[in-house]
Amino acid sequence: MNDGTLLKIRDLTVAFETEEGAFNAVDRVSFDLNRGEIVGLVGESGCGKSVTALSLLRLIPMPPGRIVSGSALFKGEDLLGASVPRLREIRGRAISMIFQEPMAALSPLHRIGDQMVEALRFHENIPRKAAEQIALSWLRKVNIPGAEQRMTAYPFELSGGMQQRVMIAMALMMQPDLVIADEPTTALDVTVQAQIFELIREMRRRDTTILLITHDMGVVWEMCDRILVMYAGRLAEEGRPQAIFSNPLHPYTQGLLRSMPRLDIRRKRLPAIAGSVPSPGEYPAGCRFRDRCPEALDRCALELPEMAALTDDRRAACFRAREYLK
Repeated sequence: MNDGTLLKIRDLTVAFETEEGAFNAVDRVSFDLNRGEIVGLVGESGCGKSVTALSLLRLIPMPPGRIVSGSALFKGEDLLGASVPRLREIRGRAISMIFQEPMAALSPLHRIGDQMVEALRFHENIPRKAAEQIALSWLRKVNIPGAEQRMTAYPFELSGGMQQRVMIAMALMMQPDLVIADEPTTALDVTVQAQIFELIREMRRRDTTILLITHDMGVVWEMCDRILVMYAGRLAEEGRPQAIFSNPLHPYTQGLLRSMPRLDIRRKRLPAIAGSVPSPGEYPAGCRFRDRCPEALDRCALELPEMAALTDDRRAACFRAREYLK
């Protein structure tokens, strides 16, 4: 493994069993995360972003979920083949996750401070008082008002925004190598979002890697070193923000960017991508985006395009990608 590569994912396929049969929610996804970079994983709801992230730590419910194939080499160790005790050592300490729904992730039966202290002491052999001080300091870093009082509060006594900040504090306080952030600032106002993003940048400066899952293309432009665009369980495009925003190589990425509001163009309505993401059991033959694509070819109905390298740092899964490359 390259010394600069922290996580190498190859051909990850995740299936779910339903009454209608089995389907692949994530289908042969491959990408790398390098040390000290922020990578954005973007796409509409239902594209497989969260399932990809949860699968890395084997947090999808099994059953009905099942990791069909693939590998996820974290510092040379395959997470998908690791034992449960080993995964418990890795979770929270080496890899932390900021979950999209904090109320579902926090225990409603335990006080905020107790949950944070328990997580710290599980991974570090430190006295309870020292753990309490570390937890308190991180609540202050994420701008929890009245942090001392919040240590003794239960999750239901906090607003959704404060619960989210507690989740962020718990994810960052162990100084992990990798933080997986699933829509980390959805419930936060703009001012607090900016503070949290600055905290994430500070973690990156300490060589922490962040996988940022979001719907917000503006956030990835501001925050990320690299963007992964996902559609219908597969990667559609990969590249640096400047390259993707100036010259998107997949029609899906082009549609996402057209739907962004712009200050230099006044519109009554924003352009939208026609249709919606198909459910995993109803993917069309060939390219999964073809039914929504204004530039589909006859070939698109027959073949599933694979991610192909177009330049040193650009990949796309589209038969017309080279036509779009400027």
